[in-house]
Amino acid sequence: MRPVLTSMVALFLVLAPSAGAQAPTFGSTLRYGSGLLDVPVAFVLPHMRVQAGYSGFWTNVDRSVLVDDAGNEMGFARGGRFYHDDGSFSVGLFDRGEMGVSIQSLGSPESGGDMWGIFGRINLLQPRGQGIAVAVGGRYLTRQDFGDGVTRASGRLGYPDRRLIRRFEGSDEPMRTRLSLYGVATAQLRGFDASRIPENDLVLSLGWGGGMFRRSSGADFYGDGSNGWFMGASSHWRLHDDAVLMLMAEHNGFDVNVGVRADVSGASVGVHVLGANHPRPAGGYTSGYRSPKLGFSVSLSVCPDAPGLRCRSGLMERVEPDTIRIPPPPPDTVIIDARAPAEPEGEPATVCLSTGQGAPVRITAAGDTLVGPAGTPISELRPIVDFAGQYAEGALWYERRDDIEFEGDRFVPVGGPFDITCGEILRVGAYQGIPLFADRDAIRPLEAVFVPVRIGVWQRYERPEGRREASLLQMNPPLRSQS
Repeated sequence: MRPVLTSMVALFLVLAPSAGAQAPTFGSTLRYGSGLLDVPVAFVLPHMRVQAGYSGFWTNVDRSVLVDDAGNEMGFARGGRFYHDDGSFSVGLFDRGEMGVSIQSLGSPESGGDMWGIFGRINLLQPRGQGIAVAVGGRYLTRQDFGDGVTRASGRLGYPDRRLIRRFEGSDEPMRTRLSLYGVATAQLRGFDASRIPENDLVLSLGWGGGMFRRSSGADFYGDGSNGWFMGASSHWRLHDDAVLMLMAEHNGFDVNVGVRADVSGASVGVHVLGANHPRPAGGYTSGYRSPKLGFSVSLSVCPDAPGLRCRSGLMERVEPDTIRIPPPPPDTVIIDARAPAEPEGEPATVCLSTGQGAPVRITAAGDTLVGPAGTPISELRPIVDFAGQYAEGALWYERRDDIEFEGDRFVPVGGPFDITCGEILRVGAYQGIPLFADRDAIRPLEAVFVPVRIGVWQRYERPEGRREASLLQMNPPLRSQS
């Protein structure tokens, strides 16, 4: 055990620098930190994000099977409806690691004693935008102890069970579920792209592990495993600027689990069905392991470096392509009325659009914007005719003056709106569909970006003081003198 932990710590220290990429939002699993329902993903919690989770589920069996020391069925006991619950606490480290503890049972030896667990995961590869992430991790559990001197193993559902003897008579190998090491690869993809549906992502995971993922007890009531393979899929839908809905399905090596979860500003609540692949046998269910179970989960995340400690809920980072196709400008001539005067009132001017192009207009003494040879106010043309481009005005994150995330760092709003000349700026990316610009002569890491608010009006966002110097040092470390 010790060499394994030492190797994982050494690997974590090597990979400790931040991955610098935004992953989709995941709530807490049933008892092992962030992920789907019972299987891990290759992503980890952001640095210093703290997450506490609680989950519970009900089992309903007609009668409970009894087994002998060889795992053979020898009769039945009275069944019933039972409730089981679990808790977990985890924290993200350096955007590369996640570790935590789980509480699966607290009780006297007569009820199985205390069952605690620790878990951790290290991210080896995390893409920016679409791509495949890779991670390795492990889960370690204490054994159930009924105080009778019999060595038992821990079951995958997290509650004490006298029937789970570590080695049944005649079994080829013991049930090793205390330590579960695994590797997992997760692909994040952009989902359906249509104007009438919310922005969405698709996440697909495939992994292999030992311990809880692979070892069965040799008894039919516990179930047959898939030799360590597990998989899962989730669809993430943006309901609001800071709200995400998740639809999940997985196979944890034994059971098919499905669920739905909503996450708003780091607070998550969900419902799920465990063991949906187990049909009702003749005579009714005799095992909680091989029966469908209804459950729920709640979790809360806290981000110490965020305003009000509120964590952001979102999708994966959107990376703009190097080549940006600018839509064509609107027609220069807008015919409104053939009897319009040849020379409209107002002073000629040029406003900078969010496409990076200037548009000729006339500005009256009252501040109205006139377009076309007839000098028609633009307010009379909407919504039939408007200028090209996307603007931040009306977006909740802009109205709340939230920070924006770009190129792995935060930018904060500075000052009020102002006008700008298109020839002085260059498009460098986008944030939630709104294009971002910077000074044409600026060098990376960028000190400031400009957000188009509405036609001809812009807002400046700056990197907080000290962060740009840190980024420069990371890109150009100082030379060390040689003795």
